[in-house]
Amino acid sequence: MIIGIPLAWAGAFNGIAAGGKADSEALPTLVLGLLGLIAFSAVYMRMVKAAVAGTTANREIVVSGVLVIVLLLTQETHLWTWGLLAPAWATGAALLLNRVGTLVASLGATVVPLFLVSIGDGLFPGFDRMMVAPYEADEQGLIGTFVGVALVMPSTNRLQLWFWQVVKLAEEGKEAQARLAVTEERLRFSRDLHDLVGHSLSAIAVKSEVAVKLSSVDAARAVAEMDEVRGLARQALKEIRTAVRGYRVVDLDAELRSMTAVLEAAGIRCTLETPREQVPDELATLLAWVVREGATNVLRHSSATRCRIAVALRDGTAVLEMTNDGVAGTGGRGGTGLAGLSERLATVGGAVTVGGDGKGDGEFRLRATIPLEGMR
Repeated sequence: MIIGIPLAWAGAFNGIAAGGKADSEALPTLVLGLLGLIAFSAVYMRMVKAAVAGTTANREIVVSGVLVIVLLLTQETHLWTWGLLAPAWATGAALLLNRVGTLVASLGATVVPLFLVSIGDGLFPGFDRMMVAPYEADEQGLIGTFVGVALVMPSTNRLQLWFWQVVKLAEEGKEAQARLAVTEERLRFSRDLHDLVGHSLSAIAVKSEVAVKLSSVDAARAVAEMDEVRGLARQALKEIRTAVRGYRVVDLDAELRSMTAVLEAAGIRCTLETPREQVPDELATLLAWVVREGATNVLRHSSATRCRIAVALRDGTAVLEMTNDGVAGTGGRGGTGLAGLSERLATVGGAVTVGGDGKGDGEFRLRATIPLEGMR
C-alpha cells in the first residue's frame, strides 16, 4: 500500500539523473523539490495509516494533491520523472476513496501531468538521457504506458487494501471464535455447578430443618437425618470435585494439533507421533502442559527449522519427547518455566530432563516421563 512513495522517489531521482549537474540557479529549486517530496511521503504515510485504521483523511488527500501540483509546476517535469508524482498521489488517495472517487483520481493523475508537461519545455526534451532509455520507443508509446500506469495502479492498491482487510477479518474471526468457545465453556461449567450445588444444598437444608425439629421429640430419627445430611454433603463434594476435574481436563490430541500448527506457522517443520492407547485424562492434562512449555521454548529460544514431538506409553510409563534443532550452546539447565514444569510432574512421580545430544549440532531435547501408577 505504500508503493506510491518509492514510485514518487524513483521519478524524482530519474529527473535528477536526466538533468545532469545542477547549476547555482537550479539548485535551490531542486532542494525545495526534495523537501516537498519528503513532505509528500509523510502525508502519504498518514493516508495509509488512516486507510488501515478505517478512518477518513480528506485533509491529507487535499494537501498531498496540492504538493504534487506545486512540484509539477516548479520542477523540470517530464512524464517519467517528476510526473510520476501524480499516479503516486492517486495510488495513495485510492485507499481512502470509493470506486467513483478512485476513477476520478486516476483520470486526474493522468490528465494533469499530460497538460502541465505539454506546456513546459516540450513533451520529452532530452529524453534520450533519461533512465528509461534505451527503449527507443516513440512518444505515443511512452504516453500510453504512462496512462496505463496512472489508471491501473490506484485500483491495484485498492485491491491490496481489500486483501489486507480480508486477512484482518479472518484473524478477528478466529479470536472471536476462541472467545466464544471460552464463554460457552464457562457457561457450561457454571450451569453444571449451579445444578449440583443448588440441588445438594437444598436437600441438606431440608434434612437439617427436619433434624432440628426432631431433636427434641425423637433423638434417634434426628441422628438418622443428620447422618443423611452428612452423606449428602459428601456426595455433593464428590460431584463438585468430579465437575471441576472434568473442567480442567485438557484434550491432548487437540493441544498437540494446536501446538504443531503454531510451530508450522513459524516456519518449523513438525512431525508428530502419538500412541494408539487412550491417554488418561489427568495424564493428558500433564502432557499438554509439557507440550505447551516445550513449544514456547522452541519459539523463544531457538531458530529451529524442524521439531519432532513423540508421545508413547510403555512399561507403565508415559514418555513425551520434543526434539528440535537451531539451538546454540545447548546445556542441561532450563528456565523458570521448565523448573515449574518439573515441580508439577514431581507431584505424581514424574521427571523432566533437558539438554543437547552432545554432538554440538544445535539439537535440543525435552523429555518428560510420568509413571502411569501416579494417574490412578
